[in-house]
Amino acid sequence: MTKAVQKIVLAYSGGLDTSIIVPWLREHYDAEIICYCSDLGQEEELGGLETKALASGAAACIIEDLREEFIRDYILPTVQAGAVYERKYLLGTSMARPLIAKRQVEVARRYGADAVAHGCTGKGNDQVRFELTYMALNPQLTVIAPWREWEIRSREDAIRYAHAHHVPIAQTERKIYSRDRNIWHISHEGGVLEDPWNEPEADMFTLTADPETAPAQAETLVLAFEQGVPVAVNGQRLGQVELLLTLNELGSKHGIGRIDLVENRLVGMKSHGVYETPGGTIWVTAHRELESLTLDRETLHYKDRVALDYADLVYNGRWFTPLRQHLDHFVQDTQRNVTGEVRLKLHRGQAIVIGRRSPASLYREDFATFGEEEVYNQRDAEGFIHLYGLPLKVEALLAAEDGAGQAAQLPTHVTRD
Repeated sequence: MTKAVQKIVLAYSGGLDTSIIVPWLREHYDAEIICYCSDLGQEEELGGLETKALASGAAACIIEDLREEFIRDYILPTVQAGAVYERKYLLGTSMARPLIAKRQVEVARRYGADAVAHGCTGKGNDQVRFELTYMALNPQLTVIAPWREWEIRSREDAIRYAHAHHVPIAQTERKIYSRDRNIWHISHEGGVLEDPWNEPEADMFTLTADPETAPAQAETLVLAFEQGVPVAVNGQRLGQVELLLTLNELGSKHGIGRIDLVENRLVGMKSHGVYETPGGTIWVTAHRELESLTLDRETLHYKDRVALDYADLVYNGRWFTPLRQHLDHFVQDTQRNVTGEVRLKLHRGQAIVIGRRSPASLYREDFATFGEEEVYNQRDAEGFIHLYGLPLKVEALLAAEDGAGQAAQLPTHVTRD
């Protein structure tokens, strides 16, 4: 039995799942449906979205441009934290979900809705990300997850349901990819990717050129940062949205940012996906390099450990938690001196660092040089090594003494008359 609700705010993308949810909600809940869509940089995917939602039976469709907020409040702190999930994934979808769900809750409050709904499947991570945000920001709202209620069990079922209810969709049964796109990345799942042995189809890629056919001539880029925030490309200061779009254009041109990943979902299964993150890959590479120049060793190494925890928090939907807020304070403090420029060479799928400089650099050429200098006496290294290796020496001596004692006490099989 379904719980009686009067008004539902649906997180709406216009894709296959949310397209069929509108008529399904009307049939099963007999409630007013408000479709909510965050413009996070989906580009052409937003075309005709309001018309489609209303034609499907929604009472209203709200579309908000949240690209700047997405970059400032979600992408930036995640990149500054160094968060990368399972060595590869730059968390493009994971970062976006808490923002969408937060605004969805706010729209529900504004319109007096008593329920929220999403189109996440019961097998994926997004259902957790949406619903943990609902719980954190308004636990009184009824949460509706059609994929956990209806009889539709596959993409093919969903396509047939859409055709039966005259909902226009782009997917076909021959070529089915589940995609999520925003200004940071695009993800691809399903179809031939369900077998991790299969190579992705060439025409699946949306944002990046094939590295094998990308320009043979490398292109040099200088990315400038102020306190961990990228502010200029090749000397031209840009706003955050324009800067990321510029990096995306350059990265896409040179085939940068493709990854093919088998990852561990929070719900307990592995999944195979392909991600394209052209501008983000350049940004992350440059930021990481500038930190290597400006952070002391202990802070840098500790921050690498924090990055793993931060990535898990983001991936697992725990954005609105005290721990993430506490980690943010630490990370933000580490960024005070992350100011400077990084020069990169973009070439056929690679963003190669070829230079870095900072007014807060901890690198001293007069200390590091192999030439003659006065600030470092190489004879001092001998005493340092003796002290640094003292625990190893003590252990080795004890082992040698113990070994000698045991050897003396070993029984012999030789008997004498």
